[in-house]
Amino acid sequence: MIIRELSGVRTVEWGNGLSRRFLVESDGMGYTLTDTTVRAGTKSLLEYRNHLEACYCIEGSGEVVDMDGNSFPITVGTMYALDKHDAHFLIASPHEDLRLVCVFSPALRGDEVHSLDEAGSSHY
Repeated sequence: MIIRELSGVRTVEWGNGLSRRFLVESDGMGYTLTDTTVRAGTKSLLEYRNHLEACYCIEGSGEVVDMDGNSFPITVGTMYALDKHDAHFLIASPHEDLRLVCVFSPALRGDEVHSLDEAGSSHY
């Protein structure tokens, strides 16, 4: 059995927020579980080429925008899943942080960090 508290997990600064990694590859579960904060007013172009991701909003608000420009509002109680390694913009509301519980499959090593720049999507 694995028991962890927020105060004891690895926290990764990923550029526009924090990812607290409760489960990682070395735990042997086959998936990663994170508590992720996206800072208010930020916009991140992300893509997971090697992982599928599902996110469930537990605080705040924002939106996910696909590469065709379709916008999907994210509020408390909303889940979105990137089931096709979808490149996307993750945008936090200008007035509040967006907090998500995320699952990655296969598991992350735990030290991955986004590279957010104008050259393209951050990916791992």
